[in-house]
Order: sequence, then structure tokens, then C-alpha cells
Amino acid sequence: MLRDHKPEFAAAIRHNALASCASAAKHFGLWLRTAPSEHHLTCDHGHGSGFIRHRTARFEPHPTLPVAAIEDVVLQAMTCLEPPASTAIATSAIRLHGVPLALLKEHLRGDRSRPALTALHELDLRAESIVEVDAQHLFRAHGIAFDAQVAIPGVGRVDFLLEGFLIVEVDGFAFHSNRHAFRNDLARNNASTVNGYAVLRYPPEVIWFEPERAIAEIRAALRLRRDAPAQLAGNHPPLDPGFPGFSPLPRLQNGR
Repeated sequence: MLRDHKPEFAAAIRHNALASCASAAKHFGLWLRTAPSEHHLTCDHGHGSGFIRHRTARFEPHPTLPVAAIEDVVLQAMTCLEPPASTAIATSAIRLHGVPLALLKEHLRGDRSRPALTALHELDLRAESIVEVDAQHLFRAHGIAFDAQVAIPGVGRVDFLLEGFLIVEVDGFAFHSNRHAFRNDLARNNASTVNGYAVLRYPPEVIWFEPERAIAEIRAALRLRRDAPAQLAGNHPPLDPGFPGFSPLPRLQNGR
């Protein structure tokens, strides 16, 4: 029978426990980039080994599956995992499932939970994907100030705006999924340049596996503007996104 279950559920049943923390993130559709190498299980006994044990369950678990409540999954992740893995789980639980931030803070008031509480206070719920959470963490770790999900006249909403002129976009896996999206994105890039903004774009792989490259390029772009100030972005009327060449392009037949 255990072969018919998900591995984390099979481990939970075998150990008379509940899948929790990182092992339950996928069940709830929470943002987690790397699956855990060991099962995370909640149990109120000291038996068994070969898994990461979580002892505290504050909420009623799933009525039929061996999985902890989503609130417990988030609370355990905040005290078990390091940011940005923990903060990505918390952000997605709040955004996708409506888990109250105040509830999480209330249950993490103890001294032993101080680092987790600090991380909760620093959550930026404007992040719309795991790669945006990871980019936020990367910027903070390197002392780079940013604003997120900024609406720029003549350009649209951008993922990050640095020092008022540098747009940083972190494109998800589905980005440029068709020719229409690709053409509109080219028009948006052109609108950004004509309106005085610099643009850097990164796929998730660069944020995750080449963060030093992204930071070096961002710092170089910021340094160029500081060393050779030009017309500052936003100091002139934005070009109308409806003028020829910058309006959303119509769909073409046969995807061309």
C-alpha cells in the first residue's frame, strides 16, 4: 500500500507522523525550489530515525491525509529552513492561501523564534514568484536597495526599480511563451530605454546559480550612472505607450 503513496506520505505513515515543513510544501503548492534530501515529519513521539523531526503541531491536520496543517507547515519552515527558502514558503502561503501574517507572528514570539520573527517582519509580499523572493534576498544580502512591482508611466509594471532608473526583471519559466509575448516584451524594453531607464533581465538560473554575475552587472550599471549622470529617468514626460512601435502588438496569424 505504501508504494501507492507519495514518498513523504509513505514515510509519515511508516513513522506514525505527519508530513510537514519542506516535505509538505509541494502538497499545498508552496514555493520551494529544492526538494528536501530528508523527510520532514511532525510527531509527538521519539521513535524512529532517518528523518527531520518536528515536535510542535498547533493546528488540526488534514482530515484524511498524513500532512500537517498549512499553518504548521509555514511555522515549521520559518524555524527550520534558512531564508530565502523559508520566506518563499511563507510568502506563497500568505499570497496563495490567505494565511494571516499576524497569526504567524503571534506564534513565533518566543526568544528561540527571534530569527524567524525577524524574517517575517522583513517579508515583502509584493513578490509574485519564488525567483522574485530569491532576488529580493540576494539584493538585501548585498546591500542593494530596491523597490518592487513598480508601475512606470509609459512602460508598465516592472519587477524591481533601483535608484530610480535601473529596471531589473527576473523572468519566470513561462516568459516569452509565445511570439506575441516576445514582441510585446521587445516593445516594453524599447519604451524603457526611450523613457530614460536602463534595463537588466535575468532568468531564474542566473539568480539561483550565478548570483555573483547578477550582482556584478547591477553594481556596474549603478556605478555608470553615478559616475556619468545623464538625463534622469522620470524627469521628462513619458512617451505615450500608444505611439507607433510601443503599443501592445496585435496577434499575427500562424504565430508570426
